[in-house]
Formats: sequence, C-alpha cells, structure tokens
Amino acid sequence: MNILIVGLNHKTAPIEVREKIAFDGPKLEEAINILKKSNAVKENIILSTCNRVEIYAGVSDMDSGIESIKDFISEFHKVSRDLLDKSLYLHKGTEAIRHMYRVASSLDSMVVGEPQILGQLKDAYDTALKNKTTGVLLNKLMRKSVSVAKRIRTETRIAASAVSISFAAVELAKKIFEDLSTKAFMLIGAGEMAELAARHLINSGVQDVFITNRTMARAEELALEFHGKVITFENFVQELLHTDIVICSTGAPHYILLKEQVHKTMKERKQKPMFIIDISVPRNIDPQINDLDNVYLYDVDSLQGIVDTNVQERAKEAEKAEQIVDEEIGSFLKWHASLAATPTVVALRNKAEEIRKAEFEKTVKKLGPMEEEKVKAIEYLTISIVNKLIHPPTAALKSENNDKETMLDVVQKLFQLETEKGKDEET
Repeated sequence: MNILIVGLNHKTAPIEVREKIAFDGPKLEEAINILKKSNAVKENIILSTCNRVEIYAGVSDMDSGIESIKDFISEFHKVSRDLLDKSLYLHKGTEAIRHMYRVASSLDSMVVGEPQILGQLKDAYDTALKNKTTGVLLNKLMRKSVSVAKRIRTETRIAASAVSISFAAVELAKKIFEDLSTKAFMLIGAGEMAELAARHLINSGVQDVFITNRTMARAEELALEFHGKVITFENFVQELLHTDIVICSTGAPHYILLKEQVHKTMKERKQKPMFIIDISVPRNIDPQINDLDNVYLYDVDSLQGIVDTNVQERAKEAEKAEQIVDEEIGSFLKWHASLAATPTVVALRNKAEEIRKAEFEKTVKKLGPMEEEKVKAIEYLTISIVNKLIHPPTAALKSENNDKETMLDVVQKLFQLETEKGKDEET
C-alpha cells in the first residue's frame, strides 16, 4: 500500500476556496466514513484547519486513489473539479512522508514554529481512530509524525522566539519581571493586538488587571472577559501608581500619556520598574518617556524589529529541523519496505514450524517412553535447527534490497509458500 496526500493550504488557495472545502464539526466524521467505503482508499485521515485541508490516505493504486479522493471532495462539497485542480496539491510516497513530518513540526505553517498544528493533527487522528478509518500504515505514520515533531522541538529552538507583536511584548515583560504573577497590568484602549497581548499576559500569570477605555461599555466588556477592574479613562494616569505593565492601543490622534506624568508617577512608585507598550498608530505614548530611569517603553516599530530578528532565528532553526526530517524519513521507509516481506516471512516460519512439529512428534513416538527432560531437549534441538536455517532468508527478505520482488518470488517458489499478496499491508 502507498501513502498519498491530497490537499490545499494558504499557499495554494485563497480563504474563499478554503472555506468551501473545510470539513467542520460533524462534517469531518461524515466525510471520513464516506471515504472509508471507497475501494481505492484503504485508510484515511482528514485534517481541516483555517489554513489547510488535507486528506492523508493509504491507497493500493496511486492513480485511482487520486481520482477517488478528488471526486469525493468535489461531490461532498459540491464544487467543480476545475476549481479543485487549480488549488489542490499531491504528495506521494516519500514526499508524502516528508510533508506529513513538516506539517506536524509546523515547518509548513504560515508561522513556522507555531504549536497549534500538532494538536490539530492529533485531534484529526483521534477522530479517525474513533471511526476506525486507519490501519497499520497511517497509524505508524501519524505516531512517527508526532514523535518527529517532538524531537524537533527538543533539539532545535524553532519555537523559542516570539514572532508576533503581541507575543514579543509579553516575552519582553518576562525579561524585565521574573515573576509576572505578582505584577499589575493595565490595558488602555481596545486594539486587536493589545487585546491579544493582554490574553498572553494573563496566560503567563498576571492576575491584577485594570481596563480603561473611552467607551465605558467596551471597558466593562473586556473587564468581564479578563476578570479585571474597570478604571474611568479620566483617572487612568493616577492608577499608574499601582501598575507595572501598561499596554496602550487607542484611536487618539495625540499623546495621552506624557513624560511629566510618568516622571511624577515613578517618584511616587519609588522607582519601581514600569514596562509600557505602545501599539497605537499614531503613537499615544510620549517617546521621551523612554529617557526616564526604570521605565521601558516600546512602540510598534521596536517590537517589529524584535519580531524580524526572531523570524530570522526561526529560519536558521528550521534548517536544522529539515535535517531531522530527512533522517526520520529513512527510518520510516525502512519499516515500510519490510511490510511487503512480512506475509512471506510469516508463511515461511509457519511452514517450517509445521514441518518441525510433525517430524518431532513422529520421532518422539518412535523412540518410545522417555524422561520429560529428554523430550524437551529434543524439541529444543529441532527449534534451534529450524531457527538457524530460516534466519538467513528471513533477514534477506527484511533487508533493503532493490531486487525485493524477485527475492520474494524465489523464496515463495522454493519453499512452495502460499501467501495473500499485500495481505500484511492491510493488517
């Protein structure tokens, strides 16, 4: 059986197309069970995320497998084959294994190193297991993909550096304050990146949260979501006395926090460090504040510089990860090659054991009554002889060999073995 991947992602299809092909919620289980009935597709897993839809399949014939999967997608989603053919990509055999490893390791993600894809892949696999749409081939490939992803995260720093503005802000906060759980945080405004940074901070342990916004209803809404306290916009400067981390993102066309105000606050705070992030464009925080001792002010451009550096670092780590993928492909291919020999090896061992057992029983019967230890010794002798005789052909059949088909045919004829072609590939 061969490995086939048919899919599309953010690189090959716009969101308008990805939306049409998505397998959301109950659709996923319905889809894998329909595909399970296909004669051409022996095993299947469907991964469906906002950035990609991929069908991983075990097929006996590559061409019929491709056509069956394309027809299935077209019929299931009521989209034309022409539209699909413009967006779909195919990965076969070794390249399918490589692609699966790269997806699991987030090397093929929009943001290299992001952790979500591995969890999404595990969920897709769990759904397939629950519906019994996988077998030996995809089970092995999925487990190996997870282990490769874990190895890459352990042996490289592919996910160590922040590659988003919001996450970079939180990473900076961690460098300034060792323990975020003891720090107070204020969110000024309600910009998307600022809210995302707030979520990262809360997930990192910040517990005291203050929310202020020109629109009180929006401030109350965010305070409810973040389990924080609402501060009136007119009074936020006074509350800076009790605040260690400030994230600002408002639509104001001017500075809403000036150097003199922060200077006064720092005196009252007895110079306890304050970290301020201004994600607003135009800027809302006076850049001269950065001249004050123990005040750390970053704007969008300075954060973007950190992100750009981190992206370059991830690119270097991705090169190391690609080398690991190459190494791991070899071990999977070796295992996959051994599948073709398994029915013949099993048949050879069964035939040898059948002959050994018959001859042993015949001999023991001829020799008459004997002590049990002698009977066991004779049986052990026969087992040992058989094992040593069949070991060389067994090892040769399992080895990587370009003449595998010829060797299998010869062994089957020499030993008059009966095997079901491809039987083990489906067990």
